Amino acid sequence: MSIIIGGTIAIDNVSTPSAVAENLLGGSAAYASLAASYFCQPAHLVGVVGHDFPAEHLAMLEDHGVSLTGVERSAGESFTWTGEYHENMNDRTTHRVGLNVLEDWEVSIPAEIADSRIVVPANMSPDNQIQMLDRCTAEEKFVVADTMDLWIEIARDRLNDVMKRIDLLVINEGEAREFAGTSNLILAGEKLLAKGPTYVVIKLGEFGAILFGPDASIFRFHAWPLREIIDPTGAGDTFLGAMAGYLASLGGVHFSFEQIRDAILQGSILASFTCQDFSTRRLERVTQDEIRQRLEGLKAMSHWDD
Repeated sequence: MSIIIGGTIAIDNVSTPSAVAENLLGGSAAYASLAASYFCQPAHLVGVVGHDFPAEHLAMLEDHGVSLTGVERSAGESFTWTGEYHENMNDRTTHRVGLNVLEDWEVSIPAEIADSRIVVPANMSPDNQIQMLDRCTAEEKFVVADTMDLWIEIARDRLNDVMKRIDLLVINEGEAREFAGTSNLILAGEKLLAKGPTYVVIKLGEFGAILFGPDASIFRFHAWPLREIIDPTGAGDTFLGAMAGYLASLGGVHFSFEQIRDAILQGSILASFTCQDFSTRRLERVTQDEIRQRLEGLKAMSHWDD
């Protein structure tokens, strides 16, 4: 089953209380496509980079089964993000955002990948998400989308248009509360379902996530416990991409609540690796045995007998 993932491809500069790293691979679609490649290859990446984008980042993605057919090369400068994480590694300060090639970018999808049936408009503007959906040609597809607080604040109407065209929304708890207009996460999940998607996943960071589905179905689980977090950048995008890649590996475009639940568990495991080094460095080295061991461990932690 083919998968296409669109969004940002960035150069990140990250500071934490213990270290600084620069010229890192970043961007929602970069993390998501790499994560998806562990379940489905090729994972087609759609985005834009500038003349200054490090060639080694693109080579790494290709080496992991990410197709760059949909990546545009621009003469401008690449999208950049510079930020600092504080002591608890949950709070961060953005020091600089260089939109650069993203300022006037419109999504363009080559014909040879436009019929992909798992479609992932990752975190980018709602206008870009709609452009991507308009240009994906498969008659039947399953759409998994992400968003962020910025778009909720400045482009809510367009975001509501996106919601009507997707099957699964992935959103963090603060954004869910803001978008739904309630502090209660159960009510927020229900209100977000009413906007159009069949499933909603509210991410709770280190505390896991909640899945909402048809007929008031709910699944709550915890994340893999980490003793040390090096850099949480991209963990949510990894979660999104791994979920979508796992679903693509199942075939078809119609998924049960149980299959979405299993996809969430896979996403949580991949995201845990992302947090263990800067950028995609740890994610690049993950083995299938490591994924399986953590998945089995997570199931054991969540199981009890009557």
